[in-house]
Amino acid sequence: MILLALSSWLWPAVTVAYFVAILTVAWIIITDNGNPVRSLGWIAVVVLLPVLGFVMYLFLGRGLKNTRVISRRKRRRLAATAEHSPAPRIIKSLSDDSARLIRLGNATTGAAFFPDTPVEVYNDGESFFNALVADLRAARECINMQYYIFADDNIGTTIADILMEKAREGLKVRLLYDYVGCIDVPSKFFERMAEAGVEVEPFFKPAFPRLAGTLNWRNHRKGVMIDNMIGYIGGMNVADRYINGGESFGKWRDTSLRFTGSAVAGLQYHFAVDWNFMGRGLIDYTTADTSEMWEGAIPGVGVQFITGGPTDRYSGIALTYFKAIAQAKKRVYIQTPYFLPNTAMLNALMTASLAGVDVRVMLPRMTDSKLLAYASRSYMSECMGAGIKFYLYEPGMLHCKVLVVDDEFSTIGTTNFDYRSMETNFEENVMMYSREMNRSITRQFEDDMRMSRRVAPREWHRRSRREKFRESVCRLLSPML
Repeated sequence: MILLALSSWLWPAVTVAYFVAILTVAWIIITDNGNPVRSLGWIAVVVLLPVLGFVMYLFLGRGLKNTRVISRRKRRRLAATAEHSPAPRIIKSLSDDSARLIRLGNATTGAAFFPDTPVEVYNDGESFFNALVADLRAARECINMQYYIFADDNIGTTIADILMEKAREGLKVRLLYDYVGCIDVPSKFFERMAEAGVEVEPFFKPAFPRLAGTLNWRNHRKGVMIDNMIGYIGGMNVADRYINGGESFGKWRDTSLRFTGSAVAGLQYHFAVDWNFMGRGLIDYTTADTSEMWEGAIPGVGVQFITGGPTDRYSGIALTYFKAIAQAKKRVYIQTPYFLPNTAMLNALMTASLAGVDVRVMLPRMTDSKLLAYASRSYMSECMGAGIKFYLYEPGMLHCKVLVVDDEFSTIGTTNFDYRSMETNFEENVMMYSREMNRSITRQFEDDMRMSRRVAPREWHRRSRREKFRESVCRLLSPML
């Protein structure tokens, strides 16, 4: 009798509790005012998996929009430092399209424009790390460095030893690394650097009670500033696989840049903001106003450093990409390891192609994430239907983050062409305005095309149903990846 009495009200009570929980969580998700596609996806997850779905949302779905990373007073102080002018100086030799992109970057992120910067492009890890190690060993005043991945391997140990040596010599040495990106790196590796005098700080190290609010937010930026006059930015992290491809790839194809002069202030500014955001105080810096020319550098490049992140009111990188593609007249070339565009970016690419612009996207045939690879390939059919050409890079992992538009604009940095880079990660790109730089990057893209296989639309459409279903399932998850 007692069991019958319990069963008569237990299931109705559980049912009511279930729907109350669903409505409560749905209300939380809706009032976060996030991306509607993402919000609907999370509501579906919570409906199907009420408890687990809500826990997943707490850890992976919450937003940081409009979170203040630095006070207005400190931001004004940084903006007034050295050569970091808040207004873009647009030179007359640039096209109207370039001028509009520069103004957009300044309006969204306050980024200054540096019109005369020598820049060298590194398309392989060996040449990049040879230059970086030489500059680090020659440092005389300070080193600021931030990386998503800083591995405890040969190149990681080499650079760590240099940082410790320089700290012992009395230089100011700072290292900001992403906690999630370095989750498999022993803590002793960073503790050893700290004991030698290097100021080491993890970005958003998960800790109670704010564990759920920090685990999903990753600082994907990669930059080095040496003596306030040399800067590096690009797609390469500090790890051996960026030199030799590691165990899984015969070759690792990536792109990074070296530059000198007053433009280093643009990179310093964003490092200082991130350093302050992690509670380490405000960095004072001065930047050399002279640019060193060296063999291999392309002179006179106009550069602008644009950031994007979950705390921003506007995503400067996403809006610059969208505007550049939307106003393209001749060509749009993209290299990215992952291709998961949001609706706006997808429409911009297809619209450009349908209007007669030559749109080409290069992806790796071999990848470090099968889930992201399947999700990326789910977008290819509709894109090819609009005339977009796809190439699969054959020799190894293609990790470049490159966009070339027409004859003057190009950008290299840390931003993948996917949801996470455009909406969730802290990213940074250098937007470059130079016909010579554009030609250089275009030539490299064409060289990479010769080592890639063009995806034939007819062949692609003949994929098995199983393959298409797998891609479609991964695509459903793409807003949350």
